[in-house]
Amino acid sequence: MKLLLVALALFAQVETTPPPPAAPREPQLPKPAEKTLANGLRVIVVQKPGVPLVATRLLIKTGAEADPADLPGLADMTASLLTKGTKTRNAVQIARDVDALGASLESGGAWDNSFVSLSVMSSNLSKALPFVSDIVRNPVFKNDEIERLRAQNLDALQVAMHQPRALAGFVAARVVFGGTPYGHNLGGTPESLKRMKRADIVAFHQKYYRPGNAILVFGGDIAPERAFALAEEHFGAWKGGAAATSPAAAKVGGPPTKPRVVVIDMPEAGQAAVLVTRPGLRRVDPAYSIAQVTNSVLGGGYSSRLNEEIRIKRGLSYGAGSNFDLRRDVGPFTATAQTKNESAAEVAHLIFEELNKLGKEPVADVELGPRKATLIGNFGRSLESSASLVNRVAFLALFGLSLDEINRYISGIQSVTAPQVMEFASEHLKSADTSIVIVGDAKKFIEPLKKEFPNVEVIPISELDLNSPTLRKK
Repeated sequence: MKLLLVALALFAQVETTPPPPAAPREPQLPKPAEKTLANGLRVIVVQKPGVPLVATRLLIKTGAEADPADLPGLADMTASLLTKGTKTRNAVQIARDVDALGASLESGGAWDNSFVSLSVMSSNLSKALPFVSDIVRNPVFKNDEIERLRAQNLDALQVAMHQPRALAGFVAARVVFGGTPYGHNLGGTPESLKRMKRADIVAFHQKYYRPGNAILVFGGDIAPERAFALAEEHFGAWKGGAAATSPAAAKVGGPPTKPRVVVIDMPEAGQAAVLVTRPGLRRVDPAYSIAQVTNSVLGGGYSSRLNEEIRIKRGLSYGAGSNFDLRRDVGPFTATAQTKNESAAEVAHLIFEELNKLGKEPVADVELGPRKATLIGNFGRSLESSASLVNRVAFLALFGLSLDEINRYISGIQSVTAPQVMEFASEHLKSADTSIVIVGDAKKFIEPLKKEFPNVEVIPISELDLNSPTLRKK
């Protein structure tokens, strides 16, 4: 009997102890093929046979950073209207015909770019690609579609303005970037959406939607020669020449703003959103891999330090995390959590503590290894679909990076050391250069917050103006 129990114990150990993970391997994706058409359109193809699907993404290298100061949201409005009608098809016809091909088609505005994305069976690509060409080159921007989208966006924005987490994000952009091009909400404000006219949309489209200001990326079951031929057939006659001059090619983040502690008093809020923010990095920064690992340790997942300290250990939030929003110019770093109003000041303190700790103590290997593995695993999964692969390649091209970087991501993450993380955090995450935004019922947390941050600004939500760098109505 004793021998049997020992055998069973050994068997259970074998069954329940997983083998150690193998060393990560770089994905060896086919080398992208490139061609620039005579009109200036850059075409990139990543052939990935095996699944009969093709994804395409057309990037206009201009986005919300080019919004006029009095019309935030214009880039997003322009891009979102592309699928709402052309000179030969109305919105219903576009939606019906694309659906009949088993394809998906979407458009939208973002920071540093506007886009049209298409996913379709490779056998139907030649039938679906003309829709991309048509909506980019021939949108009509009908007044009834403008008014319909304006009403939808206003409704969505009014809802977001009463959600602490969303409103904190809007406020944080102004706190970090002030009146510079990154300082407004990508989707605009109620005031700017109401001011927007059809002539503004048409002018934005005519200025920036040009082949010399665009990149077309194919990925999936398609040979480069066929992709180039289709691009020439459907985009070769696109006129417009070189890219228009825009803030997209210039520094748009502006000089650093003075750190602030801003409370938006929303008495009806059931919870408070706590957001700690500061200028982060450009996407092309050489410290890109170090930033990814540092953020993974700090707030990039369930087992990150912020979530461990705020959710798991103290039960103050359903989740806490952080992120570097990497753009053409310096984008924002944010760390955020939503909590009950009474613990808002405590959560802000805990986030600051974790920022400072990361810059003073090296990360132990037992923590650093799993955080790297998480990044590598997420990266591998992001390459499984043609659409995700196309998006990664498109953004490398957008920011002028080598397309081969996608094959060096894993080695870049693996090479990051604990001293590099500590040095990076001490330079880029120190709390002295960091702002705090809290949206919630101020009376429930303002006194403990003032004890640690005496320079706190309290703005009643009725006096909030997102169009102003001061955030206050005149």
